[in-house]
Amino acid sequence: MSNKVNRRDFLKIMGWGGVGATLAGCDMPTTVTLEEGKEQVTSYLVPEEYVIPGVGVYYASTCLQCPAGCGLHGRVREGRILKLEGNPESPVNQGKLCQMGQAGVQTHYNPDRLTRPMARKGSGLTPVSWDEALSMIQSKTSGLAGERFAWFTDTVSGHQAVLMDAYRESIGSSRHYVHEIINNSVARQVNQDMLGDPQPHLRFDKARVVLSFGADFLGTWQSPVHNAVEYATFREAPRGVLVQVEPKMTLTGANADLWVAVRPGTEGVFALAVANALSAKDPARLDGLPDKARQLIRRYDIKKASRITGASGDHIVKVSGWLAERSPSLVIAGASAEGHEHGYDTVAATMLLNIILGNIGKTIESSGTFPFPQLAARTGGTKDLIDFAKAVDDKELDVVFFRGANPVFTAPETLGLKEKLNKVGFKVAFSMFEDETTRMADLVLPMYSPLEDWGTHVAAYQPGPSVIAIQQPLMQPLYDQTRGFGDVMLSLLKMQKAAGYSDYPDYYAYLRDAFSAMPGSLKNGASDDEFWASVMQKGVLAVDTGEGRLSANVIDFDLPENPAKEGAYHLVPSARLGMWDGRHANIPWLQEAPDQISKVVWDSWAEIHPNTARKLGVKTGDAIKITSASGTIEANVYVYKGIHPDAIAVPMGQGHEAYGRYAKGRGVNPLKILALNTEGKTGELAHHGTEVQVSRTSVRDAMVQFGGSETQMGRKIIATVTADVYERTEGEA
Repeated sequence: MSNKVNRRDFLKIMGWGGVGATLAGCDMPTTVTLEEGKEQVTSYLVPEEYVIPGVGVYYASTCLQCPAGCGLHGRVREGRILKLEGNPESPVNQGKLCQMGQAGVQTHYNPDRLTRPMARKGSGLTPVSWDEALSMIQSKTSGLAGERFAWFTDTVSGHQAVLMDAYRESIGSSRHYVHEIINNSVARQVNQDMLGDPQPHLRFDKARVVLSFGADFLGTWQSPVHNAVEYATFREAPRGVLVQVEPKMTLTGANADLWVAVRPGTEGVFALAVANALSAKDPARLDGLPDKARQLIRRYDIKKASRITGASGDHIVKVSGWLAERSPSLVIAGASAEGHEHGYDTVAATMLLNIILGNIGKTIESSGTFPFPQLAARTGGTKDLIDFAKAVDDKELDVVFFRGANPVFTAPETLGLKEKLNKVGFKVAFSMFEDETTRMADLVLPMYSPLEDWGTHVAAYQPGPSVIAIQQPLMQPLYDQTRGFGDVMLSLLKMQKAAGYSDYPDYYAYLRDAFSAMPGSLKNGASDDEFWASVMQKGVLAVDTGEGRLSANVIDFDLPENPAKEGAYHLVPSARLGMWDGRHANIPWLQEAPDQISKVVWDSWAEIHPNTARKLGVKTGDAIKITSASGTIEANVYVYKGIHPDAIAVPMGQGHEAYGRYAKGRGVNPLKILALNTEGKTGELAHHGTEVQVSRTSVRDAMVQFGGSETQMGRKIIATVTADVYERTEGEA
């Protein structure tokens, strides 16, 4: 065979390049040909002899309903996937699965799935064959100046990312925009600057006190299912204390021992005031800190911080007392802390608390170094969305491939992305559904569902042993004109004549070869076939990240004297478990699942404080108009004490103009009226930094809520007991 690749290039093609190449140094010959990895591939969807009609068989795979990367067990009976559960082998979710993961079955069977390729001819999309579709791509990219091509995706990892990089490099482009509206990009940067690790392990299970600044770790933050498992351990005796500081009560806030409402944008002031109170009792806590950090802490005494944040001074004292008495603790920062113009400084203030309390190395541990950087997750936030819009507006891009992200839906109207996309000559969407972005594409490629496709995935947050998660088909594709993403990428790479890919008949063969080429240290003496079967059975492959070391670097940061304007209303576009960022609005199970706080179904609403409701003269079920400098939305009111009077919270996820029968035309999209304010040091969109005006408007359609009264009306239906009593009896007796 004439097509030979050297050892280093082969490892790169297989995804084991970089650090992994060193691990594989003694396992591969100096020259490897693809012919040596060639095998006879038979259909992996032919029913096996051991399948008994009426009896379910379980297969391991990976959940792709959010970026967390939980492990799955799918129950298949007579060739049909019926139920999804968590995979106990996965350290991410340890056998548990959230409602979004459970609803993956409805994503798979959704009647609005795209079933064949379509190309824009005139003003509409017309069905075409796969050969025509791929030929169109080759025609548009042939001779294209490299940097005029770009990927725009959600979080990607594993061998899909390897192939995407290979295709981008074959064209000569470095442009890959990664976008997630629900992200922790600001915190990752602070972690890198202060700890030397962008995504350290957070040990909820080791903490005695957790102080969270807007991190909804039980709902939508980072890795919710894993967090919930560790939270259960945290709550076992001796029972840990949870404090949630945020402008709008999240699911995590509803579970807290103490929930503190603060004015949007002032979380950093509260953190510094807690540090001030700690140092007042024990001045030695500030030993070793730079002078500027000490001065910053002393600037915010309890009285001043209470005035700025709107929180009670007693709460600051109580929180500092818990932190002083119970060790170790854990301080984290999430969406509300990151999402304004000084989000970096706010998160830095919360990390400073961890340093003062001695939490580094105890409840915050190094994640080590993932040995295969080609497979590592490409995480994104909102900066790439803004950068992409600018590149499009400046006519820098001729061809854009979209996968997994829906920027036309998530971008603020002021960004003008929908109109700017008309400046891109050729837009390709790899998609299962016709969402707002797919509808604007010039070529639509219908993808397998995650339950029909092969893949590997590496979660951005690896909460313990780092693993490569395996995705395998749980049933035969429902539609014969859909294809797997890896298969399409291999076809495009072959058309580009990229060296090293020509002999793979499909993505399955490529993955088999990749695992055959894996370092022998991970195979433990097993043959290639035995190793592959073991990985498929477990669904995850553990890899050694080594022992890392965290720094405790106090960076130079500051906070404005008054971070938020008192009395002004601030829009809080809240994320919730279920709808997420809107990607699940086309799943009826999740549309009809009541919101964890308001119990509203199939709609949007606006949460306001009773004091705000009295000022506006509205009650629950009435409608209000919310206006920013970028636009206006209208929503029914939900009057609730779990929100600061200066905050107006509208959940994300609704307001689709496309995306199928279950999503289109329901509710409103608060992202559309966000101001284009950015965080000063990272460039991320300040999605909690939009001031709005609020007024009463005409009544909308009735708001449907599950449940009745939200109080016990003095009837003691639910008995409560203090933590101290619990520990003396149930916990430790």
